[in-house]
Amino acid sequence: MALAIAGERSGVGKTTITLSLLAVLQQRQLSVQSFKVGPDYIDPMFHRYVTGRACRNLDPVLTSAAYVQQCFFKHTQTVDYALVEGVMGLFDGATGVDDTASTAHIARLLNLPVLLVIDCSRLSRSAAAIALGYRSFDPRLEFAGIVLNRVGSDRHLELLKAALEPLNLPIIGVLRRQDDITIPDRHLGLVPTAELPVLDTLIERLANLGEICFDWSRLLPLLKTHSNFPILESTTTPNQKPVALNLNCFQEKLPTPNLQPPILNPQPLPRIAIAHDRAFSFYYADNFDLLEQLGAELVFWSPLTDPSLPAGVQGLYLGGGFPEVFAAELANNQAAQQSVRQAIQAGMPTYAECGGLMYLCEQIVDFAGQSWKMVGILPTTATMTGRLSLGYRRAIALQDSPLLPAGSETWGHEFHRSSLSAKSALPLYQTGGYDADSLTHLEGWRSHQLHASYIHLHWGSHPEIPTRFLQCCLKFGNLFGEQL
Repeated sequence: MALAIAGERSGVGKTTITLSLLAVLQQRQLSVQSFKVGPDYIDPMFHRYVTGRACRNLDPVLTSAAYVQQCFFKHTQTVDYALVEGVMGLFDGATGVDDTASTAHIARLLNLPVLLVIDCSRLSRSAAAIALGYRSFDPRLEFAGIVLNRVGSDRHLELLKAALEPLNLPIIGVLRRQDDITIPDRHLGLVPTAELPVLDTLIERLANLGEICFDWSRLLPLLKTHSNFPILESTTTPNQKPVALNLNCFQEKLPTPNLQPPILNPQPLPRIAIAHDRAFSFYYADNFDLLEQLGAELVFWSPLTDPSLPAGVQGLYLGGGFPEVFAAELANNQAAQQSVRQAIQAGMPTYAECGGLMYLCEQIVDFAGQSWKMVGILPTTATMTGRLSLGYRRAIALQDSPLLPAGSETWGHEFHRSSLSAKSALPLYQTGGYDADSLTHLEGWRSHQLHASYIHLHWGSHPEIPTRFLQCCLKFGNLFGEQL
């Protein structure tokens, strides 16, 4: 069945509770697959750290409603337990008009019961009104129960239980205020796992907390996976074209959906350098899967510490992350910068998104106002600001790139606190927000064989994107032998 962990709003403790549940299951040596609603990168890092399995993002805007179902089905076939961590409040999604891409939307698509987390730190009887309102707001949802978080005292708990008793909604967990169990955060969310040296201790404490704070006799049956699957409620989301879907794949007795992209069967295999370290860690596991399924060999390297690109690569993938936090170290590794610059100037197909784009600029100006020299392939400076650029983006490609042909449409997500001092003379995209009637913003850079943008892409339901990228990489390899 699996379970959706939802909050009545952001900041109620969904991630802490999710990690506590995952840590208990892992401690009991039970196989568990986790999922995260929405486009977030950092929460899935914590999931993976605990379970040892890549957490999968469920986002019907970046992919499709059909892909969400297929992804969930595929990755729950080999585990005994599964859970889905929600995003923001239960009904908060891409728009205020409906709940598209919300936790509620995903729970309906996957036929999952909801475990509602309530922050009780400033509540007593009002907690019942919140629980009742959430349970009745959408009658299509099934509620497994509630978790009372940040309970202050025994007396506080008595008041909460008395208020909630008439609702006949099981209290599955009670967590007291644990001010000393916190995960540090900064300007884009939680601090990533690679930067937390005491994370093992924290996870152990969360596991111990989880063992005593939850009713596991109720929880385990709810988290248990099974092969039943709902019929897709809708294949269309606002502002998107209908999704072509074979509904026979979603009847109660399911064959395994075919998620495999076309196999290129290249000889030799294209080797793709993936920047992966503390500065660059924002990647969707599905994107890596697609590259490998198409025949690519992924070679991970560090712009922070490695002196050059790996030998024999024909393509470069620079994901997002926190280059502004590690700007001094990136600037000091001039050999790596030169290697990247020479490769791009030679025509190596390169995909850079958000933090990767910033690394390719002439400079990064950090929050302290200090400038740091970067690769310099893009004639602009990335400056950190207090302004958050956040939201789904519809984008039309204005010209051919290694990922997209001119005129093609895609959906992505933007999430950063930096701005560029100059725009490209030949912008990559024409973009607009999720609810925008027209696309008026010009964004991104296209030079040499470089596709650079602030917009993050999930390729799950668009295997033609990595297919095109690898074809460009193979062509580059043929022109230059097997390597640059």
